[in-house]
Amino acid sequence: MRIHSVVVAACFALGGCATYTTPGAGVAVGNLSAADQDIAETLSRKPEASFPVRVALARVQAPGYVSGSNSCFGRGRYCVVTARDIESEEDIKRIQSLAGVAGAIPVNRLLLPQELNSIKDLRLAAAKLKADMVLVYSLDTRFSVDSQPLGPLAVVSLGFIKNKNAKVATTASAVIFDVRSEYVYGVAEFTVTENQKATIWSSSSVIESARIKTEQQAVAGLVVEIEKAWKGVMNEHSRAGS
Repeated sequence: MRIHSVVVAACFALGGCATYTTPGAGVAVGNLSAADQDIAETLSRKPEASFPVRVALARVQAPGYVSGSNSCFGRGRYCVVTARDIESEEDIKRIQSLAGVAGAIPVNRLLLPQELNSIKDLRLAAAKLKADMVLVYSLDTRFSVDSQPLGPLAVVSLGFIKNKNAKVATTASAVIFDVRSEYVYGVAEFTVTENQKATIWSSSSVIESARIKTEQQAVAGLVVEIEKAWKGVMNEHSRAGS
């Protein structure tokens, strides 16, 4: 927050300087289960999906998330991005074509409550889609200038980063839950880092392009990791995989 204040103050002092606002934060998906559950309860959960399965897809972000190309629905402990801006058609098709998957359907905002506080809210939405599993994923994109991190939703003066080393890094993470029991079938994660000289960040559109590029690469890498994790899911839980 101190960095945020300094950058904003500098911008006002210069008067009308060009700025870029970093995107909102990601969510630690594993922390969205009910706060009062204990270890024994978690371990007692069993897989209840029957293959082939229908999978609901839900991208979650920190409350109030906004980026240069998207925003979020809902309030509470997290929000849901229902418009696809980073995910490619190829990414979705690869999920849909996984062995044992009968279909992959994005969660629609019309199925979601305004208040989002746990994975149960997503499981209920997925149940309305007749899904057996819900693949919940999140993108966490961080910017740093000369190794100094800039927080989410920070307003950055382009003059502030001139002639400095800039880095944008995106970590895409996912968890596959059983819709009926909240059993965790698998997890996946992938990180992409882009290092650049900030001299090429001459406009907010250039920085935005760098963000989109790393996020697209992170999602594509995440899909590959999900494919790897899914092989384990099939081997352990599908009769066809045994």
